[in-house]
Amino acid sequence: MLELLLAGGWVMWPILALSAVAIAIIIERFWTLRRRSVIPPGLGEEVREWARNRQLDPAHIEVLRGNSPLGELLAAGLDVRHRPREHIKERIEDTGRHVVHQLERFLNTLGTIAGVAPLLGLLGTVTGMIRMFLGILEYGVGDASRLAGGIGEALVSTAAGLVVAIPALAFYRYFRGRVSEYVVEMEKQAMVLIDTLDPGVAAKRKSG
Repeated sequence: MLELLLAGGWVMWPILALSAVAIAIIIERFWTLRRRSVIPPGLGEEVREWARNRQLDPAHIEVLRGNSPLGELLAAGLDVRHRPREHIKERIEDTGRHVVHQLERFLNTLGTIAGVAPLLGLLGTVTGMIRMFLGILEYGVGDASRLAGGIGEALVSTAAGLVVAIPALAFYRYFRGRVSEYVVEMEKQAMVLIDTLDPGVAAKRKSG
């Protein structure tokens, strides 16, 4: 393994650094984006029950705010529950942008790694070919061992860049998709809560 790193030249060190950062981000995002951490089961129904029973004291709302991203979103709506429906919706949308930003934390970095790693591999390819051609100019084509060093550097660095970039891109797409699913689910929960807080909608449901 060490021989491969040395054969890839200096460009292998930034590629290794990018791989370490990518692994750290992937592990952190897997932990943070667990479904039960983002959208705890039954939380939406529990909050709507609070609203129906008028159990919306400040202590309940503060606990809800720190519960999860969904809890933070619902708490934002409860903060302005006595205002018109449009004001409640606007507050939830404003909070939602902040929540989505937190859910997408580090994903831009992961996407950047997916783009930069193969470019570093390409840079290693170029430097390896330059090294090979300089060897040809200095020693001619008769010394195969010197030529092999440049070719090896080109191939190893290219492969290393792709090995880092492919998983980074795959996980970047995966986490973006997971965040999008969570956002849709949280929007549904927020709209149901708004309907629960809206006296007109609640009256229609009772009459129906």
